[in-house]
Amino acid sequence: MRTRTVSALLAALFTAALLLVPATPAAAHNSLQEATPARDARLTTAPTQVTLRFLQRLNPAFTTITLRDATDRQVPASAPAVDGATGTVTIEEPLGNGTYTVAYRVVSRDGHPVQGSYRFTVADPAAPPAAATSPAAPSPAASADVSAGAAAGADASPASADASADADDGLPVGLLAGGAVAAVAAAGVTALLLRRRRAS
Repeated sequence: MRTRTVSALLAALFTAALLLVPATPAAAHNSLQEATPARDARLTTAPTQVTLRFLQRLNPAFTTITLRDATDRQVPASAPAVDGATGTVTIEEPLGNGTYTVAYRVVSRDGHPVQGSYRFTVADPAAPPAAATSPAAPSPAASADVSAGAAAGADASPASADASADADDGLPVGLLAGGAVAAVAAAGVTALLLRRRRAS
């Protein structure tokens, strides 16, 4: 009778641990997997497109990709063309030499907004330097910035030039702690059961 009670308690603790610690794939957020131009690339030929490939499929309505020059002026570019997990914007003016910042904002399958940015440099020996003027107003053709923020109900401004990583939250700490407590309790009950069997 006592053995059945202990076994039932162990089964209940194991079930509780499984419920408290959700599966990792279900909590995974979208993240940037590959970029062209690449992060920190130094190009001798100015690119005409920016292509970003993510972990999960993209929703065109919630996908923003922008390009800014060293003066923080938004470079005119098309709206993102989405193909599965890949988003591409076409740059609508020749890029001069200088440093550029790509900023992106997408939404995960669980509705979590993910944004980030990175830099690349154009160093074409035959090209003039980028114009060092004061920041200009964004072109109407490059107004995709606001679509994701309005739809997701969050601040849709792109990440600053200093940001270099995805804003990606991990598993809730409370759930992990609860799972750990349940696992320790199960181990304690198992040890007690083995000790009683040896004593008998």
